[in-house]
Amino acid sequence: MFNIILFGPPGSGKGTQSEKLIAKYNLKHLSTGDLLRSEIAAATPLGIEAKKMMDQGQLVPDEVVVGMISSALDANPQVAGFLFDGFPRTTAQAEALDKLLKLKGTSIGIVLALEVGEEEIVSRLLNRGLTSGRSDDTNETIIRNRITEYKNKTSIVANYYTATDKVKHIKGEGSLDEIFSALCKEIEAKMPQK
Repeated sequence: MFNIILFGPPGSGKGTQSEKLIAKYNLKHLSTGDLLRSEIAAATPLGIEAKKMMDQGQLVPDEVVVGMISSALDANPQVAGFLFDGFPRTTAQAEALDKLLKLKGTSIGIVLALEVGEEEIVSRLLNRGLTSGRSDDTNETIIRNRITEYKNKTSIVANYYTATDKVKHIKGEGSLDEIFSALCKEIEAKMPQK
């Protein structure tokens, strides 16, 4: 099993590239937001606990999120690996994820960080805001705040994985195919050969 973490600031093309990587490598997309919503919708014990906390305005604790990831890993034994999106966001979450994956006999194979200049991100998001219907894509101040928050949180997690030589920085500007090709090159350099 080969597992990937994909990082990128808002507007970096993460969603588009994720879809292409999932299709090419037979990966399962693991978005913690999607996991939370599906566990809540299915009224699982973890979903009920998560909903109770969210209804009180509290953050869902790492243990609950890691429990949901564990369930998702167990429910998808046929996939070649997982693409983690939106998790981990803290060093504690990265450590918890590593511990869980080790219990399952696997690990993170590579951490891909899409890098896009701030002005390019602002331009992309303002452009996306014209059609996305997302109010946070139409206000330049909010966009810049999101970029700062991303940098502050993600750099900490990237530093955690840098110690294990798993982080690869990819230029997220250029054509979709150029960026995809650069991502694939890094994945294939780290992926065990069959």
